Amino acid sequence: MNKISYKTYLNDRLKQVDFHGQLTHPLYVQVTFERKTIFFKSYYFELFSKARYLLDIPPLKPKGPELKDVIAKENEVIDFIIEKHKDDFSLEIFKKDYTYFSQDLCDITESGFLDYMYTFFWDEGMPFMGDLVKWGGKNVVAYDLAGDLKRSFNNVLYEKLVENSFYYSPPYLPLYGFMKETKRWPLLCLTAMEWDNMETVRAFKEYVELHYPKLKSAILIEQVNNCRNYLR
Repeated sequence: MNKISYKTYLNDRLKQVDFHGQLTHPLYVQVTFERKTIFFKSYYFELFSKARYLLDIPPLKPKGPELKDVIAKENEVIDFIIEKHKDDFSLEIFKKDYTYFSQDLCDITESGFLDYMYTFFWDEGMPFMGDLVKWGGKNVVAYDLAGDLKRSFNNVLYEKLVENSFYYSPPYLPLYGFMKETKRWPLLCLTAMEWDNMETVRAFKEYVELHYPKLKSAILIEQVNNCRNYLR
């Protein structure tokens, strides 16, 4: 196989943007193969720039992920794809796989879960709670929001919210709960690359059987396998 080279770099041709209080040029990726080069914006720079990754606990100083964390995630997924296609690599294959394997499964299923909660509260005669979720849930972690709702609602309503989610929304709750048990802030994500590892799938199966014993883990695993459908 011909030599493949890549690098991450701050694209100083573009205006600086705010990265959790730090002004910086956007992070880009460059990949070269057979004298052809492609450039594209870092997925993880976009992901970890989101407000939900800013840890803001009064009266402490807000703190977010660091650029070195973003770069490390980029290097990890790029190396994974190069190794995966060491016998059939092309820039077209690389870009297609990067688009999928870099994705955070929690992130791509979260919006569907928020849409479900919005509809749920309207159906339950709580439209203003639904609107609060729809408009106020964009900058918070939906899993944490659901956790606060558990402390605020009666058990019957909360259990109905969770149970119905398995039929009317993506498998966001078990995915995020599993991820949160295995990761530490600030890198709270579960990528499609990690899901490609059978050890991860087996660990998720054990998590589901422990925390959601009424559900069939095989069905949830199949739903996660179909997460490509939630790519935006």
